[in-house]
Amino acid sequence: MKVIFLIRQPDRNPSNLSFRQCCRLMLTVLLFFIFNSMPAQEYPEQTAPGKYRIVFTNKDNSVFSLDDPSAFLSPKSLERRSRQGIPVVYNDLPVTPAYIDSLRNSGAKVLTVSKWFNSATISVTHDSILDKVARMSFVEKKVPAGSAAIYIHNAPEKAGIQLISEDPDPDYGPSWWQTAVHNGHLLHNSGYRGNDMMIALLDAGFYHVNQLAAFSHLWDNGQIIGTRDFVDPGADVFSGHTHGMIVLSVIGGLLPGELVGTATDADFWLLRSEDGASEFIVEEDNWVAAAEFADSIGADIISSSLGYTQFNDPLQDHSYADMNGNTTRVSRSADMAASKGMLVVVSAGNQGNTSWKYIGAPADADSILAVGAVDQNLYVADFSSRGPSSDGNVKPDVMAIGKGTYVAGVEEGIRQGNGTSLSAPIIAGLSACLWQANPGSTAMEVLSAIRESSDRYANPDEDYGHGIPDFNLAHVLLQSSTDPGINEQVTVFPNPFRNELYILFGAPTDDPVDVILFDLTGKEINRYEYPAFPGRKYLNMEGEFNYLPGGIYILKVKSGSLSGKSKLVRF
Repeated sequence: MKVIFLIRQPDRNPSNLSFRQCCRLMLTVLLFFIFNSMPAQEYPEQTAPGKYRIVFTNKDNSVFSLDDPSAFLSPKSLERRSRQGIPVVYNDLPVTPAYIDSLRNSGAKVLTVSKWFNSATISVTHDSILDKVARMSFVEKKVPAGSAAIYIHNAPEKAGIQLISEDPDPDYGPSWWQTAVHNGHLLHNSGYRGNDMMIALLDAGFYHVNQLAAFSHLWDNGQIIGTRDFVDPGADVFSGHTHGMIVLSVIGGLLPGELVGTATDADFWLLRSEDGASEFIVEEDNWVAAAEFADSIGADIISSSLGYTQFNDPLQDHSYADMNGNTTRVSRSADMAASKGMLVVVSAGNQGNTSWKYIGAPADADSILAVGAVDQNLYVADFSSRGPSSDGNVKPDVMAIGKGTYVAGVEEGIRQGNGTSLSAPIIAGLSACLWQANPGSTAMEVLSAIRESSDRYANPDEDYGHGIPDFNLAHVLLQSSTDPGINEQVTVFPNPFRNELYILFGAPTDDPVDVILFDLTGKEINRYEYPAFPGRKYLNMEGEFNYLPGGIYILKVKSGSLSGKSKLVRF
């Protein structure tokens, strides 16, 4: 850049600048132009005061190899992948250890490391340390566009607590409906309560989980496998935030006659990724690190009731356009976790009645279940974040009770709370039961069955998504997909049966359905007629056979061009 100055002798007016002052002023202007025409110093991205995200250019000279994945993945993790036909690939390789050593030797403190993104998050006490890091040959250089990027997200969705006044029902007590509305109790009655399924809970803290009676069975049975703090490594996760404790109670809590969680027999890893005292995007890095840890230890399901949308600095906000599943770091990580064979269940968000309105990240990820909230009457809660994602995918995926949900109290007993933070763990727990019942299914098959079992699957909308899932139907769908004998136009399931039958159609039908029941002599016993329903894929015949004696029967089904005949046994 050329800068031309015209210098003249000042006049004798005492109000004018002296000649020396003019020269100093022009020198200052000249230096301004010179320094501002130079390339900006290349620094890593700032994620919080004193904290930076370092991205590495490669994974060269690593002590790890894809030929020996057992060096960095547990047997349970490898078994989960093998069962689903998922290979170990380059992004599974850990970050080159020598690079992490170099960061530490520079004086930086390494907070978290991500193999999926080949990165690390560090804290520094002085800019000179950051200068050293930025000059390292294996560190990706990035010129910041303006001031350092400091992102702030919404605090964990805190449940509004109130005392319970009504008398509890036997067994589940008042928590019955939040399971029964999904027919989850039918899975429970069949012995499926999440046994041998591992759930990683990513949250803000697990206050007094090691003391409260609602969790004593988890400790007695060795179901709390471990804990890890990604915010303050080595800290006591049981002395901080209450949010994770409340979420855990929805899945694993057990107080006979008051509260029964949706997967009381599951195993749990309690992972703190959220700092309740600060609101910076470094917590997205913590989430990534926690998800990678969940993968490595062999977790089957990730349940997370955290969301990221608008920040304190409007210039750093995630926009609705960013809610496309491919932009934010946490959403990309959620999809990555799904690609490793884990089922990822997250809360949709609590901003349905705000100016933002929409789901947040990582609820926008397309390979996960984002769960919205309904009340006890199954109406969408006003606070439940709406869809769709900005790229047009149906969001939320499904709904569960998140308004007036029964949870463990902070001291003892039970309370009610509100938030999609509570509807998500309902679905996560029931998903564990469903997967336990269908161990040969992949994570994506389980996810698809849950979506397809929902009451609005044929006509989803931005409020309810696919609607309220029926986990008994999801179980039937998974069973039918793995039964080699079920490939006809019309299939009746289960067989033998008691009071409930599902009729599955080989292709969606828009026509009315006629069902005729015969005895073995060919005598017609009863006829059932069901009106047309657009895109019908199945028919649930519940309570239609209470009068019927045990025995062998013939069921004939016709809907348009689809027809079928089955021999059934009622016990």
